[in-house]
Amino acid sequence: MTEPPEAAAAATGAPAPPAPDGAGVPLSVTFRATAAGVVVSVLLILAIVFGSRLLENFDSALLPYAVATVFLAFGVAYRYAVWISAPGARRLFRQGWRSFFSMANFRKAPTALPKMIATYLGFQKFLGARSHARWAAHQLIFWGCVLASLITFPLTWGWFTFTSGSGSGPGYEMRIWGFKIIGFDSLNVLGWLMFHGLDIAAVLVIPGACYFLWRRMKDRGAITGQRFAYDLVPLIALIVISVTGLLLTFSSIFLHGGGYEFLAILHMVSVVFTLIYLPFGKFFHIVQRPAAVGMQLFKYTGLQDQEIFSCRRCEEPIDTGPYVENLRGTMRDLSLDFDEWAEYCPRCKRVLRGSAYLSHVKKGFK
Repeated sequence: MTEPPEAAAAATGAPAPPAPDGAGVPLSVTFRATAAGVVVSVLLILAIVFGSRLLENFDSALLPYAVATVFLAFGVAYRYAVWISAPGARRLFRQGWRSFFSMANFRKAPTALPKMIATYLGFQKFLGARSHARWAAHQLIFWGCVLASLITFPLTWGWFTFTSGSGSGPGYEMRIWGFKIIGFDSLNVLGWLMFHGLDIAAVLVIPGACYFLWRRMKDRGAITGQRFAYDLVPLIALIVISVTGLLLTFSSIFLHGGGYEFLAILHMVSVVFTLIYLPFGKFFHIVQRPAAVGMQLFKYTGLQDQEIFSCRRCEEPIDTGPYVENLRGTMRDLSLDFDEWAEYCPRCKRVLRGSAYLSHVKKGFK
């Protein structure tokens, strides 16, 4: 007998399997989640208005993107509120933030948190243990999306502006919230990087997304459990966004703007679709993942204190004592009456389950 997916996910920091839309969500949870979504959306609208200096720096051509980010903010807040309303996720959320802000943890391991943020969130070293190819592909997608987000969102909201000092270039100024940050020449290396940052992001994303798409077409294990809308659509969306973005640059440089309007509309539709889809699909793990850093810190500080819990059957070490107790608490929150199984190692769970089958189930066929 093993822990249910929800309990294991809450204890380990992995995102729990998605539930069907609206399934098992009480009305009070839905109301609170909707209220959270509305509040976050209003705050973003206000940030757009004031960050663009009362829309003075807002580009009306980017209005569809800005509207999509407001829907994105609502969806993320709504889904996150629903997620942490579940007992297992709520325990993960509280324990993670408690560890994050604990001065005792900071005194015991002052460098632990920065290292975990770098290795767990930034470089995702845990993926390297599964496959170096998957890790490399994930890194390409991750850093490509980070770069694209850092450029796209502030530009869409009117927070970043690029203005020409002479009216026609090549000298430009980058301003944030109306304040000059840096001046650069569009014809030098810095200028090229400034104006082609999204192209660089697309070049990073395309090979990573294509690798995962290829893997989901060829790997038998991936094919068995995949779903088109949940597993394939995100990858296709990333590829379409990246390819159309590169084609826009190709059209403006080599085709003198030929087909630019069609490509711009196609690019906009793909971006808007992806932003609205993000909170309700596989991309939501981007929002969930930071919450797991606190749980990793919780486990790490337990190891520092040498609080290792041993299996009740074989006495092999399982994990830290606080971690095992947290897992038991999660199972109790979920009204599962076998939380004592958290005190056995995986091998002993399989042995006990097999013994129970032989003595109780198979016995009935004699």
